[in-house]
Amino acid sequence: MSPHDSAAVPAPQHIPVWNIANILTVSRLIMVPLFVVFMFLDHPGWRFAAFAVFVLAAITDHVDGELARRRNLVTDFGKVADPIADKALTGAALVVLSLLGELWWWVTIAILVREWGITALRFAVIKYGVIPASRGGKLKTVLQIVAISVYLFPLPDPLHFIAHALMAAALAVTLWTGADYVVQALRLRRSSASGTADS
Repeated sequence: MSPHDSAAVPAPQHIPVWNIANILTVSRLIMVPLFVVFMFLDHPGWRFAAFAVFVLAAITDHVDGELARRRNLVTDFGKVADPIADKALTGAALVVLSLLGELWWWVTIAILVREWGITALRFAVIKYGVIPASRGGKLKTVLQIVAISVYLFPLPDPLHFIAHALMAAALAVTLWTGADYVVQALRLRRSSASGTADS
């Protein structure tokens, strides 16, 4: 390779950890305890504040991912911190709603076991390959966010069925996508074992 050729090769771009996408992710983590505090304050106005914080945090979940992809700001820190922030937000909301007696504990437990169980599963099989996020997984996230938001907003009693219906849909998709991830993980491990045996 001539000096001119080597000069033409661009140097790898360094992406700073503290870019706008990761700052939004960290801000979402910071908003989680703020949301929890607001939920336990007595005045009705704090409930609206908790709702606003939750919705704002959910919006940053979409914005930080878009910024990271469009501006080439994807970092290893972001890959780890983003899903942790997502699960911390939804998990905190579900637990708080159950503690306040507004959501059945079995729903909260089922969703949390699925979320953290699939996260552990993805790490367990990462040596065989990566299980990509599916459209069902994205639908699951949207349904969870919408259902929780409706629970958080102080609706009149006759309209509470809307929150229950949305949560039922979110739970169904959550469990269905969880089962799908398990099947994908088993196939990934089986195909990897088969390839090793053939070689």
